[in-house]
Amino acid sequence: MNPHLTLRDVLNAYKSGDLSLRDAEEEIQGLQIEELGDIARIDTGRTVRCGIPEVVLGEGKNRDHLIEIILTLVRRTGKCIATRVPEDVGDEIARVAADEDFSCEYHPVSHTLVASRLPAPSLHGGTVGILTAGTSDIRVAEEARIIAEEMGCRVTTAYDVGAAGIHRLFPALRQVQGADVYVVAAGREGTLPAVVAGLVSRPVVGVPVSTGYGYMGQGEAALASMLQSCSVIAVVNIDAGFTAGAFAALIARGAHDGED
Repeated sequence: MNPHLTLRDVLNAYKSGDLSLRDAEEEIQGLQIEELGDIARIDTGRTVRCGIPEVVLGEGKNRDHLIEIILTLVRRTGKCIATRVPEDVGDEIARVAADEDFSCEYHPVSHTLVASRLPAPSLHGGTVGILTAGTSDIRVAEEARIIAEEMGCRVTTAYDVGAAGIHRLFPALRQVQGADVYVVAAGREGTLPAVVAGLVSRPVVGVPVSTGYGYMGQGEAALASMLQSCSVIAVVNIDAGFTAGAFAALIARGAHDGED
C-alpha cells in the first residue's frame, strides 16, 4: 500500500482494476493499519485521511524498536519520515539503505530522517516561509522545513533575524515574501512571531523554542508571550517543528486547491 496516494490516484487505480472495491474503500477512508508485532500500530492511511504523512517520533523509543519501525515503513509503504532520530540510528538506516537500494537522508541539525524508495513529492503550488529569531532556533525551524517540503510545499527561509536587532528583519522579509503562510520560531521572550504578523498579510504560525534560561526559561516565556500576542497568530507547542510544518503546509496547499 502506498500512503501517499491521493483520492484521484485511488479512484484511477480502482477504475483500472489495480484496486478492488474493498481496498479502494479502505484507502479512501484511511483505515489501513500496519501492525509491527507488539511494538507499534502504524497508521499508513493518515495521508489519505488527513493530508499529513505518518511521521515517527524517535525520541523516547528503544533504539532497536525505532530502527525496526523505520525499516518496516520503508519496506511496506515506500517511505518513512522520522523526527528526533539519534545520529547512530541514522547511520544504521543509511547502511541498510545502501544494501536495499533506497535513499536515506539524515539531517543532523534537526535530527530528522527521510528514507524512501518513492519519487520526490510533487509540488502543489503552496509556499511556506520560515524565519527564526536566532541561530539556536534553527534546529526546530529545519524540522518544520523538512515536513513542509515532504508535503509538497516550496519553502523559503530567513534565519537569525530576531527582534534584538530589528533592522535585520526587514531585508529578511523580502527573502520570504509571497509565501502563503509563515512559520516563525523564537526562544527566550518569543517576540518575533507577533512582530512578523504585524507586517505580513498571510497567516503566521508561532513556534516557541526551548532556548533561554532562568525564570520561565526553556521556551516557557516564549510560549506565554506568543499566546498573549496582540497580533493575530496561531501558536504550537514548545519545539513543535513537525506540528508547525504540517499545519503550515495544509494552509499553503489549501491556498492553491483547484489550480490543476
